[in-house]
Amino acid sequence: MSREPNTRLADLFGLAGWSKGELARLVNRQAAAMGHPQLATDTSRVRRWIDMGETPRDPVPKVLASLFTERLGRVVTIEDLGFARSGRAGKRQAMDGLPWAPERTAAVLTEFTGMDLMLNRRGLVGAGAALAAGSALTGAMHDWLHTDPAPMALRHDDPLAHESLHELDQIGLDRYEAAPVGSQEIDALEHSVEVFRRWDAARGGGLQRKAVVGQLNEVGGMLAYRHPDHLQRRLWGVAANLAVLAGWMSHDVGLEPTAQKYFIIAAHAAREGGDRPRAGEALSRAARQMVHLGRPDDALDLMKLAQSGSGQETLPRTRAMLHTIEAWAHASKGHGQAMRRTLGEAEELFVSDKGDVPPPAWMQMFDEADMHGMQALAFRTLAEHDPAAARIAQGHAKKALQLRRNGHQRSQIFDYISMASACFIGGDPEQADTYARLALVSIGENSSHRTWDRLREMFRLTGQYAGCGKIQELREELQQVLPKPRPKGQAAGLGSSIGPELGPNFSL
Repeated sequence: MSREPNTRLADLFGLAGWSKGELARLVNRQAAAMGHPQLATDTSRVRRWIDMGETPRDPVPKVLASLFTERLGRVVTIEDLGFARSGRAGKRQAMDGLPWAPERTAAVLTEFTGMDLMLNRRGLVGAGAALAAGSALTGAMHDWLHTDPAPMALRHDDPLAHESLHELDQIGLDRYEAAPVGSQEIDALEHSVEVFRRWDAARGGGLQRKAVVGQLNEVGGMLAYRHPDHLQRRLWGVAANLAVLAGWMSHDVGLEPTAQKYFIIAAHAAREGGDRPRAGEALSRAARQMVHLGRPDDALDLMKLAQSGSGQETLPRTRAMLHTIEAWAHASKGHGQAMRRTLGEAEELFVSDKGDVPPPAWMQMFDEADMHGMQALAFRTLAEHDPAAARIAQGHAKKALQLRRNGHQRSQIFDYISMASACFIGGDPEQADTYARLALVSIGENSSHRTWDRLREMFRLTGQYAGCGKIQELREELQQVLPKPRPKGQAAGLGSSIGPELGPNFSL
């Protein structure tokens, strides 16, 4: 028993707004409903958990995770409450148990997706939690990502597997029964990833997020059964790809802490499958998220880990993509020289990729159009600090639009808005109006909240041209069609109204 306060539990307790007596009664009631009628928690025990850091015995941590998840409208895990998992006391790790032991990854994946699905069923979609700092993540995961995973000996009859499979039962969540799967089933799962990926690129993450999370939940259950190595690696690959998609879709609709957790899960799954480049790419998604939320220093921390931890087998095109994200972070800080140097390295890497090695499926979305789109975004972002960059941003945005393939409507909308924004900054309101209206034509068919975020930022740039008749009409039209901004806390780091407080940082 610790004598130090449990600050994580204290913070969540404060957010929940319960009294200690209320929480004690809720624990007893929930435990009884979960088959533990003998539990008798009182106010003094709750006080010891919070003020003295006492860890309650099972099943109380699981009961508390379920209660806080429902109360706060976001996934709250046992680690979030400041409690170590059973059997792991005395092995405190740097941050939320990071990195997880191999036998824990499937259980964490399944628990988190189960909680997420529960929130979906009950209509709770809040995201009122703080994002972890990039330095905290990199400090916890650096050594782990730079080493190869140890052989995993988890089997379906292993006690750790047994514990993992029953944890979700104990907190009343759905789970997938562990059972062997064959290559045909994995073929179907890999195909489903491609279907989800195409849908996300075309329509945004809002409509299919729950389906992706549900599929990931099932794969987590499959991973609890120890398959032959070649099948197990493929399953880990499916889990990594689905987790990245779940994270990207969550980010797309403003569920920022949930998105970050999925990116971390994806990095773990990729590493367990022996795919360090995929682990690095998953962390680069978390970095993009940070730039979007106005935290470029955190993004740069994450990009250092993503690039160094990806391994020597990372293809040049993948490394080029990683460099464009780093450049965007530099641009958001106004560091033009660093941005241009990093983009130059990205261009060299991109053209050096001869295509003799087929890219992994998760990199096939990053083509020449995306390369120009990211360059446009970086220069457009830098133009907030150096207006001369706006002209270069326009050139890249035009090239990206020329190269965009069908099925990439969300990226096309971003290109339109990047172009319009760069034109407003560059003093060409007439051309800006043209591209802004092209964005408006298609934005209503997309479920991406980020497109609306970027449109709000473009609205800010129209202010200097409010006296121009055509631009005033555009402003009035934007005010009519823009949905109400999300309340603060639902989209961490984003402004709550149309106006200058929303930063110029957005992700493709």
